[in-house]
Amino acid sequence: MKLSAKAVNRATLARQVLLGREEAPVVEVVGRLVGMQGQEAKHPYVGLWSRIEGFEEGELDRAVVAREVVRATLFRGTLHLVTAADYLRFRATVAPVLEAGLRVLGERGEGLEPEKVVAAAEKLLAKEPLTFTEVRDALQQKFPDVNERALGFCTRMLVPLVMHPSEVRWSWTANSRFTPAEAWLGKKLRKRAELKELVTRYLEAFGPATPADFQTWSGLQKAKPIFDELELETFTDDAGKTLYDVPDAPRPDADTAAPVRFLPEFDNLLLSHAKRERIIADEHKPAVFTKNLRVKATYTVDGFVAGLWTVEKKRGVATLTLTPFGRLTKKTTTELEREGDGLVRFLEPDAKSYEIVTAG
Repeated sequence: MKLSAKAVNRATLARQVLLGREEAPVVEVVGRLVGMQGQEAKHPYVGLWSRIEGFEEGELDRAVVAREVVRATLFRGTLHLVTAADYLRFRATVAPVLEAGLRVLGERGEGLEPEKVVAAAEKLLAKEPLTFTEVRDALQQKFPDVNERALGFCTRMLVPLVMHPSEVRWSWTANSRFTPAEAWLGKKLRKRAELKELVTRYLEAFGPATPADFQTWSGLQKAKPIFDELELETFTDDAGKTLYDVPDAPRPDADTAAPVRFLPEFDNLLLSHAKRERIIADEHKPAVFTKNLRVKATYTVDGFVAGLWTVEKKRGVATLTLTPFGRLTKKTTTELEREGDGLVRFLEPDAKSYEIVTAG
């Protein structure tokens, strides 16, 4: 069966809870998404606001305090907000990605003995939660001949840690403390890799997709044999490429309406496929993916990325600035302003007034 580009888009949006907000608990939605990129603490809050009906940041705050969700290094070796259950279940599965990440150290890793550093870091962090500045400083005293950044990076990649929340907005400070995951959650990490389950969960959240897509999202390689072992449905896209999917997954009609939606920086919707044309046209990618590895905040129109957005507050006035990639119709402008008004009020609830402007 062939799936058009728009049908693939609609299927992905359905899995990503972007065809319509749902009245669902925060932990359930985070689990359905198999985590949310959390490079900065605020981003998952924005992503959940766009997906959950009536979402209030306190809902996620409470889930964090209850230790039902955690922010930790996981997929692709980057920070993610994931359910506690998924972190415990999949940390061992992505461990090869984290271990391989040490290769980026190059010459800075000279003299680094990972096993010794891990043992020292675990002993250090068992005493109290620490920032990575504190971790590096302490490890530097024990390993004076090793680059301090290498010591910190080794700890971040190889020691299962979660970020310790603080009583601040968005739950974490810019320089958060870290603490051992098992101690924080009171449960043991699963030791066995769960590759088949992770592939299935990925397809449920991002499918239909290819093994290369899964590899891009997870950082794991050589996924094709795992796909072949699973009982999956197969489809063909407009380019003749084979797409895999779990049976009975939602695949809405290509003509299904897709409302405008605002996505935070680094949203996984833009980061989880080898080819990203299902959500963003190639000509727009340079405006979104920057040379310094940032992924800008975007908005979608008819299911596809159509522009950028920023929010800034000055002298009590919170301004949402839209930067469209093309001309906006009056209808689309109205939809963006309606949705955007809710977004800017969510982000800056204490502002005295609000404005929405279009750049260019």
